[in-house]
Amino acid sequence: MAYCKFILMNLQLSFFKTGICCLALCIAFSCKNKKFTSGETETDPQKTISGKPDFLVIIADDAGWNDMSFHGSEIKTPHLDQLAGKGIQLERFYVNPTCSPSRASLLTGMPASRIGIVAPISGRSEKTLPDSIVTLPQALKKADYQTALIGKWHLGLKPENGPEAYGFDYSYGFLHGQIDQYSHRYKNGDRSWHRQGEFIEEEGHATDLITREALQWLDQRDKGRPFFLQLAYSAPHIPLQEPGQWKAPYDFIENRSRRDYAAAMSHLDNAIGKVLEHLDHLGRRENTVVLFISDNGAQEKWNPVTQYDGRYGPNDQLGSNHPLRDYKTSNYEGAIRVPAIIAWNGYAETGKLQHYMSVTDVMPTFLELAEVPVPEQVEGKSVHSILQKPSDQKNHEIYVRGHLQESLIQKPWKLLRARHVNAPAVFELYDIEADPSERENLIRKYPEVAEKMKRAMEQQFRKDAKAVNVALPGG
Repeated sequence: MAYCKFILMNLQLSFFKTGICCLALCIAFSCKNKKFTSGETETDPQKTISGKPDFLVIIADDAGWNDMSFHGSEIKTPHLDQLAGKGIQLERFYVNPTCSPSRASLLTGMPASRIGIVAPISGRSEKTLPDSIVTLPQALKKADYQTALIGKWHLGLKPENGPEAYGFDYSYGFLHGQIDQYSHRYKNGDRSWHRQGEFIEEEGHATDLITREALQWLDQRDKGRPFFLQLAYSAPHIPLQEPGQWKAPYDFIENRSRRDYAAAMSHLDNAIGKVLEHLDHLGRRENTVVLFISDNGAQEKWNPVTQYDGRYGPNDQLGSNHPLRDYKTSNYEGAIRVPAIIAWNGYAETGKLQHYMSVTDVMPTFLELAEVPVPEQVEGKSVHSILQKPSDQKNHEIYVRGHLQESLIQKPWKLLRARHVNAPAVFELYDIEADPSERENLIRKYPEVAEKMKRAMEQQFRKDAKAVNVALPGG
């Protein structure tokens, strides 16, 4: 073990001096690391990664911490379990508390609040990503990547503000935040389903159509070029409209809403399995970095009044973030700490990485692996070296702003602030290492820590867009 690490350190230094980052990652992942013990055999030394890696980002919509079996859920997700078994479970992966901000942070490498996106883009909003910011697909295109977004967009509700305006060569799916799974319409009846910026009508369940399109795109794309595919499902987001075949295995769940939710998760898991198996069939899995995340924590319940003319719901029990606190929209752990896996052809050892990461770190990490310069606006940090050497715990500050709260994480501390119109701001302080369920507010017990973090939070807050930094009378 010591000899392997000694050789690895020297090889890493040499490779970084010559800029061959991808080859270094392969060597790093092929050596056993003491922290990641799987009991599996060594990776075949004949396997190597040629050229630039492909990237597949799979996004679940509102899937909670306790909604997949690799986290102990009653919901069975065998394909995600297998992915987790071949890669690294990112146990401290942070996103935003709602959909649009997380997707904006993924594509820009910066807190979405910097561009004024702190809540879902809804209704008939005109809000979009600014066209002055370099997105992840735009940066990758400089290295001749083919780019595609299949599924949910939610960063512009009109076709002219869809994925193609921000660096995606190909787009298919829906523009809005939620849709009827069969009519593919938004909750107010607006059209949303499109291909290449043109509204279309198709029959079928959204999960099946998104999967079918992904398989076709992988078949038809230029095989001589690397690819970046963002595969963004609607599941398990409401409304829940699952065929009986997905509900049947969950007859043991008494609550109807939770049973329907479990069916949506199983349907999603099956779809992900088909895509991963197709990559194997095409011989591309060897070269593909696969990242699975949820865009935010699970939603607790849904009681629509006017949506979809009252055809669906109410749902009194949806996802589960147990043992984490609270649900989607807040800045507690249950909303912003999500299940995440990264896997690259088995070179990463099985294990759970406790390093604190943000969705803003994805863009600089991928660009480093693709040997593409990182745009100036990016605030996230590449975790490339962490994946090479998991014992390297250089955690950085993580700032997350939602429309209800702001939070700042400086391991092991987390500070939350809720601003109010007619009352002073309320602060909470938690040791999320010792108290991941955020049961004990330590704001009075550690005043010096709190004051230091308040100053740091204010510095982050001042960087946010003026449009969302309107002063409140209550502070």
